[in-house]
This record gives sequence, C-alpha cells and structure tokens, in this order.
Amino acid sequence: MSVTFYMDEHIHRAITSGLRLRGIDVLTVQEDGYGGYSDSVILDRATELKRVLFSQDQDFLIESNRRQSQNIQFSGVIFARQSMVSIGQCINDLEIIGKLGNPEDFINQVQFLPL
Repeated sequence: MSVTFYMDEHIHRAITSGLRLRGIDVLTVQEDGYGGYSDSVILDRATELKRVLFSQDQDFLIESNRRQSQNIQFSGVIFARQSMVSIGQCINDLEIIGKLGNPEDFINQVQFLPL
C-alpha cells in the first residue's frame, strides 16, 4: 500500500503539483476545507484520513512530540526545513516515500527530509 499525503497549508504549490504529476496521492489542507485550523486539528484530520502530514512548520514538530510523549496516535509527520531542502528534493523524496513507503511505518513517527 502506498503512502498518501496531507499537505500543510504553507507548502509551496510546486511541491503538490510535482507530486501529482508523478502519480502521488496528495490532498491539501485548503482543498479539504481546513485552512486556518490549529495544528492539533490538522494533525487529527490527517490521522482521520489515514494520510501522512507533510509540513515545513516547526510547530508540527512540537505537536507530534507532545503526542508521542502522551501516547496519542497520529498518522505521521514528514518535516522539511525550508532552508535545508529544495522544492525539487522535496518532490523527489516524497515520491520515494509515496511509492515505496508503508503507511504503518509512519504511525506516531516523524521523518525528516532530505532523506
């Protein structure tokens, strides 16, 4: 089973478009009607949809750490610091994860890009 992504609202459109061109299942927060909601609600929604959240917002690291320490299940977070990874590298790494990853491997985990 492939990994599907839930894109935080601050992700560059080129990343979402590039992934879709490569056949990766991506849903943005905006398309889902959750723009402007809190990080906690966004992560809950990603988990409800069984999608791994992709974000470049450090606040999601805090939220995922809180959930890990309190044993609150979430579908997983992939984090890329904007200053450390290009749009092209995000697309390439997320494509690899999307096509070869197993969603169960991301539950309650944080993965950092670049790979």
